Amino acid sequence: MPHLLRRVMLAALCALFGGSALAQASNNRPLRIVVSFPPGGPVDFVARALGEQLGKELQTTVIVDNRAGANGAIGAGEVMRSVPDGSTLWITSVGAAAINPALYDKLPYGMQRDFAPVSLVVNNVELLVVHPANPADGAAAFVAAAKHSPATLASSGIGSIPHLALEQLNDATGANFTHIPYKGAAPAITDVMGGQVSGFFGDIPGLIGHVKGGKLKALGIAATARHPALPGVRTLAEQGIAGVDTNNWYALFAPAKTPPAVIDVLNQAVLRALTIAALRDKLLASGAEPAPSTPQALNALLKRDSEKWAKLIRDKRIKAE
Repeated sequence: MPHLLRRVMLAALCALFGGSALAQASNNRPLRIVVSFPPGGPVDFVARALGEQLGKELQTTVIVDNRAGANGAIGAGEVMRSVPDGSTLWITSVGAAAINPALYDKLPYGMQRDFAPVSLVVNNVELLVVHPANPADGAAAFVAAAKHSPATLASSGIGSIPHLALEQLNDATGANFTHIPYKGAAPAITDVMGGQVSGFFGDIPGLIGHVKGGKLKALGIAATARHPALPGVRTLAEQGIAGVDTNNWYALFAPAKTPPAVIDVLNQAVLRALTIAALRDKLLASGAEPAPSTPQALNALLKRDSEKWAKLIRDKRIKAE
């Protein structure tokens, strides 16, 4: 490592951990990752898996702090009020970062104003699933049948990624699926398995176990490429359905005004962590696809998705409950 780069990283680590570049010997301050969801969910799983490896990379203790509620605003507020020294990070899904600003008239936080991007962590694209007894052999056949017989698609709530995927599918095909919103993915999945609703768009991590266990049938992936954990499932585009592209990504943000040198150290630690085979395999097995990025690339993604989802929400006149 060049001498200058080594000095910059040492200085950043000292700023990050209060004067101890590696072991935090002076104050033993941990790194806190705030999660805007309850323990046990997919974001919490990714945070804990990543946090364990980040602790090794930064030689410090990592604490996962669950601050669920208010559609991510409680977690966001906790982080934006934290000291901007890199000791507190926010891991959030695309909803709180890129959808809520268009869905709600007032939010107590602003992404550009209150947060500094650190890195994208994982991609979680949407998977279209139905009951195993459904005769459709793919999304195209499912859509064709829905044009002749009324069909319903569940979502995890109004304005959620599954709901927005449904709206994209309606626009792309003219099928006019009826939207059935639920309070979360779990009850929606239960009703698809029970035959109460025709299908569901959901994050692969929440569905992969049911698909591999034969309790749900996967019809298509709402992304530009197939998923490495489900290589046999075609994308919707491969089936002639263009324009349905959804990604419930998870990313790390720091409080605004965190020094750029500290952001760089954190970004490099995330990059190293997500290249470790054991962590990558653990995340992929869950259905989450590791996808580290630069802070600049995350900022560009946030901007693109904010504009994309804001337009759809306006066009469909979607209002939060």
